[in-house]
Amino acid sequence: MKLSPLEIVMAATIPLVWGMGFVFAKGAINHFPPILLMALRFSLTAIVLVWFAKIPKGSLKQIFKIAIVAAAIQYSLTFTGLKGLEAGLASLIVQLEVPLLVILGALFLHEKPGWRKWIGIAISFGGVALMTQQQELSGSAVSIILVITGCFSWAVGQVMVRKLENVAGMQVTAWVAVFAAPQLFIMSAIFEHGQLDAIKTAEPLVWWAVLYLGLIMTCFGYFLWNTLIRRHDVGLIAPFLLLLPVFSVIGGVIFLGENLTFQKFYGGFVILIGVAVITFQPSLFFRVKFKPR
Repeated sequence: MKLSPLEIVMAATIPLVWGMGFVFAKGAINHFPPILLMALRFSLTAIVLVWFAKIPKGSLKQIFKIAIVAAAIQYSLTFTGLKGLEAGLASLIVQLEVPLLVILGALFLHEKPGWRKWIGIAISFGGVALMTQQQELSGSAVSIILVITGCFSWAVGQVMVRKLENVAGMQVTAWVAVFAAPQLFIMSAIFEHGQLDAIKTAEPLVWWAVLYLGLIMTCFGYFLWNTLIRRHDVGLIAPFLLLLPVFSVIGGVIFLGENLTFQKFYGGFVILIGVAVITFQPSLFFRVKFKPR
């Protein structure tokens, strides 16, 4: 099935929405502790979506476990790591979610990646190796490890999601948010401090960032994603996500004053090349067709 012009716009909007989410989250983390920020984000998402998603009876236990792995743990690790990295750089590292998911799919779902995907995986991890050797990032090793560990947690969560039966994408998004919000508040209480002061002193701009993360990045972004992947092969939509770090890098330069240097980002670009090798499928890509009105 071919992509219509409207669907192409939708597919290109997803990386824009998600990529700018890293930029706004980076700005908000300067005020809110990162786990608290994610707790507020998922609380807002749950409040908005739970009314439109039926209770997935028989799958609540599995979704609760998914929320722990793919939301509470994953977002705690990723956004704590983001605090020590530039938004554009973190969004490049997050692209490791794709090769990690392919590896876990081969191990636990009996999927059979072809030679091209294994080459892409090797290139992606080669990019990580290059990144860790850069002097500019020598003080960010812990942050990089946190983001990579978050990528692994996300990939594990997606394997768990794939094993769900008869549960719609909206239900997963809504009920993961319902379970993840209290989990994140508990984790914030354990690992962070100054939450009440942060909430009391937050300026309107910070709350706008929370609204963006909860409503635009999560609700709207996943609405577009779930709509498209229900209509088309994932391989047709996934290549558009390669634009995500591009938007994050540009947004970081414009809104956060981040420095764009090739020396700082070339390891990330190698990761991006590896992900492109994994996700780009010419036989699917050339199905895109602009339909006359």
